Amino acid sequence: MFTSITAQPDSVKAKMTDTDAQRQWHCLPAKEAANRLDSGEEGLSVEEANHRLAAYGPNTLPQPRLPGFLHLFLRQFVSPLIYVLLAAMVVSLIAGKFADATFIGLILLLNALIGALQEYHAHRSAQALRKLMVSRARVIRGGEILEIDAESLVPGDLLLLASGDRVPADLRLLESVGLEVDESVLTGESLPVSKNSDLLCDADTPVAERINQCFAGSLVTSGRARGLVTATGLHTEMGKLSLTLESAETVQPPLFQRIERFSKKLTIALLTTVAILAAIELARDTPPLVIFMTAVALAVSAIPEGLPMALTVVLSIATRRMVKRNVIVRKLVAVESLGSCTVIAADKTGTLTENRLTASEVAFCDGEGFTVDGGILPSHPQSSPVDHAIMARVARAAALCNEAELHPLENGQWHSSGDAVDQALLVMAHKTGFSRAQLLQTYPLKGQIHYEPALGFAATSHANPQGQGGRQLVCVKGALEKLLPMCSRMATADGDVPLDSASITEQMHRLAERGARVLALAEGELGESETLSQEKLQNLCLLGLAAMFDPLRPEAAAAVEECKQAGIHLCMLTGDHPHTALSIARELKLAEQGDKAVTGTDLAQAEARGEAAVDALTADTRVYARVSPEQKLTIVQSLQRQGEFVAVTGDGVNDAPALNSAHVGVAMGEQGTEVAKESADLLLADDNFASVVAGVEEGRIAYRNIRKVIFFLISTGAAEVVLFILTTAFGLPLPLTAVQLLWLNLVTNSVQSIGLALEPGEGDEMQRPPRSPQESLFDPLMLRRVITAGLVMGGLAFGCFYWLLEQGWEVDAARNSVLLLMVLFENVQVFNSRSEYRSIFRQPLFSNSILLLGTLAGQGIHILSLYSPLMQDLLGVSPVSAREWVTLLTVALLQLLAMELLLSITRWRKRKTADSLKTYIT
Repeated sequence: MFTSITAQPDSVKAKMTDTDAQRQWHCLPAKEAANRLDSGEEGLSVEEANHRLAAYGPNTLPQPRLPGFLHLFLRQFVSPLIYVLLAAMVVSLIAGKFADATFIGLILLLNALIGALQEYHAHRSAQALRKLMVSRARVIRGGEILEIDAESLVPGDLLLLASGDRVPADLRLLESVGLEVDESVLTGESLPVSKNSDLLCDADTPVAERINQCFAGSLVTSGRARGLVTATGLHTEMGKLSLTLESAETVQPPLFQRIERFSKKLTIALLTTVAILAAIELARDTPPLVIFMTAVALAVSAIPEGLPMALTVVLSIATRRMVKRNVIVRKLVAVESLGSCTVIAADKTGTLTENRLTASEVAFCDGEGFTVDGGILPSHPQSSPVDHAIMARVARAAALCNEAELHPLENGQWHSSGDAVDQALLVMAHKTGFSRAQLLQTYPLKGQIHYEPALGFAATSHANPQGQGGRQLVCVKGALEKLLPMCSRMATADGDVPLDSASITEQMHRLAERGARVLALAEGELGESETLSQEKLQNLCLLGLAAMFDPLRPEAAAAVEECKQAGIHLCMLTGDHPHTALSIARELKLAEQGDKAVTGTDLAQAEARGEAAVDALTADTRVYARVSPEQKLTIVQSLQRQGEFVAVTGDGVNDAPALNSAHVGVAMGEQGTEVAKESADLLLADDNFASVVAGVEEGRIAYRNIRKVIFFLISTGAAEVVLFILTTAFGLPLPLTAVQLLWLNLVTNSVQSIGLALEPGEGDEMQRPPRSPQESLFDPLMLRRVITAGLVMGGLAFGCFYWLLEQGWEVDAARNSVLLLMVLFENVQVFNSRSEYRSIFRQPLFSNSILLLGTLAGQGIHILSLYSPLMQDLLGVSPVSAREWVTLLTVALLQLLAMELLLSITRWRKRKTADSLKTYIT
């Protein structure tokens, strides 16, 4: 027995400090380690745990220090394009053009300020999201098993571990059964390490070889354990590495890398164009300073240097929107990736269903049984005392072979914890009149085989006061196909008779066809000195079948239908019986009458024939049943070979390989194991499949907004390049000065582009098929729109400039009008960018108030500059008459008509293609 807790927080802290400094937990026997931490067999009391939490602080590592605003501000100047602008400012100062130098300096400051604010907000948003991802831990406090936040763990806590758990603190193991732990995050060892609580290690044993300890950050891959918390927070081995982990560089996600590659190629092309234009102007004896300043401004304006930042803003906004819809984003790029998925492989339990199992029926081996509602009712009114005796044996086995906890609360309700199946069985036993705690007093636990997915069953052995010769009582629960080989007898009204496998299997099928999850229960005996093992599970007596029903989530059917409309192929993966899986699938309208489920056996046979056979099997399958963790991975890889973009949902350790291998892994945030959460890109705060579909919609909206921002930035830049190419070709003066170009692109353009990042959905995101995984961001549709917009805006601006000069206007006056026209073009183009498929006249004007305000602000800032003496000197601008403004607005609206015409042609070609295809099929 462990000692009771007597120390106060200060004395405990002093003892812990002494222990940490002079003792090594791996050298101490388990009992002595517990004594040194003043921990008892029943764990710490709640009061003592609170005292220690106040003394030691929360069990957390320091969050990475967020960069300060000044640091972010200065970092905005680390860019090749900024270096070019700084050089231009220096040259302007040397040349005595103080107004130009001042303006460039103001532009640089404004650009850095906007960029720093955006990054500062993104960092704070990411930090807020971390608080939503809370790890849970099961501890023994005051003799009860409680589930608490891992942050609340303190030295001396008794912690329970099971497959799929992430170890939340450093532990000295007290008990372990088949425990294997992945410590790669700490030691770099890729294979799981077997642990043994009974062995002692030498004082100089390295961390990687301390087999009687577990360390924070590692993952339990199999087995069970009870451990004593020896260190939390910074005192853990992981805490010692926290500074190293904090300084590790992050890798940019693929989407950002593609954008950067695209930007570099565009930069090279534009710089080449600018160099050619500069050479031509130099040959025309244009002053070198003017050429240099204009070349710099044109290059900066044409290259979308703000694109990566705009992408971050789009994805950050989508992330916040997803949180409101119960999807927590662990990796920013996964926002867009989820919207690209073509297949969703969904785990059934807890995602499509409520994971609220109720053992509502018990079927005996002879066809009789009981229903379980508010109480236990026989299925036949003439039930005999023998039937009640069999029910009592079923309930006893269900309660003893169980790892859940059920406790009454003061308000008359009940608190349960543990596996959902165990909880359902425990409630059933309670309704029968059995208390697990009381049963364990009569039948003390002697041995246990914990449930593992690969094993398919669980077993316990107990001292049996009623057994002859001191023989032990053995209780077993699991899948019927796992228990049948262990059984030779079955319980009936006529007593225990030889097993009739066919009849009991037929009963199981009948229950499964009604959508029940069926669990078999059996009992047997062991000799007094025998140790429980899988080999000893023979000649058992099959007691009956417990039918558990897990109701569908109310939103699941509608979410499945939405997936169909969105062109997403949905398939269901489960370890349940094929009949159960098909029943649920039909209820969801995921499968039709007559459809068959692909089983793990079918997959195994296909794998034996090669990848082609597997691909043929998975091409159109919607329901997979009795599949192993390895086979879930096989399904995902097969779909990927077929060119699908696969999203996988799951909650268990057995889902981790598939989650990790999928393009997008989605784990359950409430009931999911830590292994599943660590393997996933996204977490569902409510474990609801409808939230996955909501995430797909938000991902598609984010992708569209990325395209909108790209189109707006590149098309306006292309228009300026076209304008300069035409004026150079016709031998005209430069249509805009360097500072005017900088003003146009880094002030008025930036203000409006932010509004596009906030665009709401167009409403048809889930009615369109998913985009091809091979589709380029800059696809033919984008190219046609950019070329059309660039030619129309650049051509009209050139025509305006040419006509004004022909009318005898001064160059500066003509530039003043062209600059205003380009700002108006931006105002129109930002609305043209709101949709690639819908007319601007069919879009609600006030659905994006930020975009509307940004457009008005862009125009308003420019109009104010026309009347500001300072800006008049800096930009070389002057006020325009209302008539001139209306005339230029009319010209700018021609761009709107051009894009509407292109949109009509695109829709006409699409309809023509569809009609041709329909005619061909007919």
